[in-house]
Amino acid sequence: MVSIHGFNFKKREDSEFEMEKNYEGATLRIFAEEKLLTKMDQEVFLQGRNVAQLPGLVGPVLIMPDAHSGYGAPIGTVFATDAKSGFVSPGAVGYDINCGMRLITTNLFYAEIKNFLEKLLNLLFELVPAGVGRKGFLQVNRSELKKLVTEGVKYLIKSKGIGWVEDIKQIEESGNIDGADFSFVSQAAVDRGISQLATLGSGNHYLEIQKVEKIFNAKVAKALGINEINQIVVMVHCGSRGFGHQICSDYLRIFESRLSEFKIVLNDRQLVCAPIESQYAKRYLAAMAAAANFAFVNREAITSQIRRAFEKIIGRSAEELEMKLVYDVSHNMAKLEQHQIPDKIGGKLKREVLVHRKGATRSYPGQPVIIGGSMETGSYLLVGREEAMTKAFGSTAHGSGRTMSRARAKKMIKGQDLWQKMKNQGILVKSASWAGLAEEAGFAYKSISDVVKSVATAKLSEPVAYFKPVGNIKG
Repeated sequence: MVSIHGFNFKKREDSEFEMEKNYEGATLRIFAEEKLLTKMDQEVFLQGRNVAQLPGLVGPVLIMPDAHSGYGAPIGTVFATDAKSGFVSPGAVGYDINCGMRLITTNLFYAEIKNFLEKLLNLLFELVPAGVGRKGFLQVNRSELKKLVTEGVKYLIKSKGIGWVEDIKQIEESGNIDGADFSFVSQAAVDRGISQLATLGSGNHYLEIQKVEKIFNAKVAKALGINEINQIVVMVHCGSRGFGHQICSDYLRIFESRLSEFKIVLNDRQLVCAPIESQYAKRYLAAMAAAANFAFVNREAITSQIRRAFEKIIGRSAEELEMKLVYDVSHNMAKLEQHQIPDKIGGKLKREVLVHRKGATRSYPGQPVIIGGSMETGSYLLVGREEAMTKAFGSTAHGSGRTMSRARAKKMIKGQDLWQKMKNQGILVKSASWAGLAEEAGFAYKSISDVVKSVATAKLSEPVAYFKPVGNIKG
């Protein structure tokens, strides 16, 4: 038994703990090594307990090792509700709908780009705007935006000539979530998002040039285009920008105004939810899908700019540089999926459920998983394991997870000092602001290696390769 912040946890398996008390049949489980579990802030457990009391849950509520407190539900939460009798909670999806990770290979090595790195970063900073309210190169009208958010990446490639056809099969859901309906998106969301395609945003979003530091599974790595130590790859972390943020805000407000109609009692109104079969939930899911497709299109457009920058600085085509997409995976979504759910007599039945993943990544068997660390420590490529399907609705962690607030991080270090520190470590940085840079200092995050060890020990996903940053663009 492990006791933390007044909560007791019993160990089920390695890196898997269960809160002692159940809540109307819902169980709260945490996947983490004990040293990560004991360092989690109390709010994670309080919010997790609130999530475990939501109506219509199917199976346990799951907390990932990178978890920290968020809006309503901890960032790093996974749970499922029945596809017909369950509920959907926008706060348990998150404001940045389909925030996600994308990994691109090259056939370059660090020694080849070291002398060009600063020029490359400068051009990338110009081509991929970062920071609050920035506008991207991809300017569209309302009718084009409607097509992009309902048809996804395929429409971007087909109609605008942006991106590679072969990228599509390397994107979760082929870069298009079914069921998107533009008529359920507010004008405010359109106004906020229409000029933000091909932009990074702020916070912990980044575009990072990395070198392969370690390869754990050479066979799988090679199949994914990761061949040798010091090979250069590019990682992108961003989402649906103001478009998705506004959609979340809109439906939180709509759901809250209908709570009495739904006859739902909540411990935290930030977890406001609606019955899946209600018109309000259906509209949210349709608008959420539109935001998800916006994010897929956003990352594909950014990829085209990355390829363009490399071509200009290196002097070879992106095809010659083998700038292939390894995978694009999201971590703020609610998705209808088929999963084996335990029944009352000890068996398991396949049921359609709505899986909420907030700050958690899909981890289907053999599927690439990208877990991003801080800009000082590096990131990992993993693949999903079969066990994740039965233990975690096919899910795993999404990043290293914050250990302190952005305000506290800014008090502990100045952006200029962090920039120099990283330069001394061989990591060049371009940032939209010094304050924004200070917020993302490595000490403000958990150890990415400890997070990855936790999900590997819990058999949710298996590490393939580890990348170290050499150049970073921050919002």
